[in-house]
Amino acid sequence: MRKLTALVATVVAAVIVFPGATIAGGDLAKQDPIEVRLDLGKGGVDQHLYYPDKLAFETGKLYKLVIHNPSHSKHYFTSLGLASKVYTRKVQVMDDLGKGAKTIGEIKGAIREVEVYPGGTTEWFFVPVATGTVEMSCGIKDKNGKTHAENGMHGSITIM
Repeated sequence: MRKLTALVATVVAAVIVFPGATIAGGDLAKQDPIEVRLDLGKGGVDQHLYYPDKLAFETGKLYKLVIHNPSHSKHYFTSLGLASKVYTRKVQVMDDLGKGAKTIGEIKGAIREVEVYPGGTTEWFFVPVATGTVEMSCGIKDKNGKTHAENGMHGSITIM
């Protein structure tokens, strides 16, 4: 009986002292990804904007960031801060957008910048591992000499 009491006391103490460790989500590789879509511009509109321009993620969860370019210009998705705060599982280059899309390329390792051509789609699978707020921007130069970011294509990413 004393051994059982000691075991229960140890488990209770572990839950109190290390609550995050005792309720961890298990095998991160087996999570279904949470899909978040980011459009680089809008179809038929000649404005350089991210839609939405604010993204939010939670540490420890697997995400699939679908970066789609419906505009007529190529765009960058650049966020050095995001790259330093996530573990990248892979990045996929898709032949289309939606359920029927097929993967035509896959990139693994550290990702700092993704360039998406008009009509193109890229899917970035990652798990945030550090909190903070970082910037995202498009550094492509426009015909007016300014970058797309200087023309409004920038935003923020918050990791909680």
